[in-house]
Amino acid sequence: MNKSEFYEFFKDIPKAELHIHIEAVMSRETIKKLYLKKNGVEFSDAEIKKLFSYSDLNGFIAAFLKVQDLFTEVSDFDLIFEDLKNYLVRNGVVHCEAFFAPSAFIKKGFDYSEMAKCFERNLKKIKDETGYTVWLLGDVSRTFGLENAENNYKMFKANPFEGFIGIGLGGAESKGPSGDFGPVFEKALADKFHAVAHAGEDVGPESIWDALKICHAERIGHGITSVQDSELVKYLAEKHIPVEVAPTSNVFTKKYVKKMSEHPVREMFDSGIPVTIATDDPIFFGVELLDEYWNLYSKLHFSKADLKKVILNSFDDSFLSDEEKAKYKNLVEENWK
Repeated sequence: MNKSEFYEFFKDIPKAELHIHIEAVMSRETIKKLYLKKNGVEFSDAEIKKLFSYSDLNGFIAAFLKVQDLFTEVSDFDLIFEDLKNYLVRNGVVHCEAFFAPSAFIKKGFDYSEMAKCFERNLKKIKDETGYTVWLLGDVSRTFGLENAENNYKMFKANPFEGFIGIGLGGAESKGPSGDFGPVFEKALADKFHAVAHAGEDVGPESIWDALKICHAERIGHGITSVQDSELVKYLAEKHIPVEVAPTSNVFTKKYVKKMSEHPVREMFDSGIPVTIATDDPIFFGVELLDEYWNLYSKLHFSKADLKKVILNSFDDSFLSDEEKAKYKNLVEENWK
């Protein structure tokens, strides 16, 4: 298939995306609106280019925090969810499990209970307008330490809303080792929330082991350093622990992957690890989900049958009910024909 044929075909195949941050789905137009609202002046193209110039994970996180700083009131999130809705439609993503990170907003004085109401309203709006479902995972955040993570979880538990399904552990992996956050994960899982963790993105396989053994994470975000440990690869495959892989994100941060053709996702897939494909932060890495599938097809030797398996994985490894998974997987089969 050439590129245009590929995009036309795969746009019509229902997909789930399980690793994406809502603040990072915003359009450049939204960034300009928020900047103008906050600062009273236009955000120049040169400044936008500078904002998106970084060479490692810590540089990206600094840029992410700068974007979060553009928010001045809870209603600004309405713009983000409108961008998210458009993104889902463009890419044929019928179910999405996305992260939101409240720490920076709480530090700015935002009322989390109002944020929760805003999120719930917008999730319902997306469902009403498209039929697509979006569920949210709150990032307890490793960047600001265990006490902040525990405070975030207390907020989540005290302000539940329809569409909130659990917690994630994101942020600077080298500054906040996975093993430090076991107590937060234990509480969330005991309270019947789901729990996932970014691990093996910027640190070796020991970070993934800690996320699994200490945090009991149900899915691993990124997980690319798993291939450095054959026992870990075997464990992930045999225990059927899903790994949310974001190829372009890993190439951008350049810690373990320098170019797309060297990405270990092919090795992970062939080893039996339940791989799903995601974008992580579309605006920051200039990539959408269809682009990532094209990367797998054109640069990493994934066949159409392989990609179909990855798409089916995206539903199997979601937190949907068995009935919902079966429904979506049947839709994949029907549209594939």
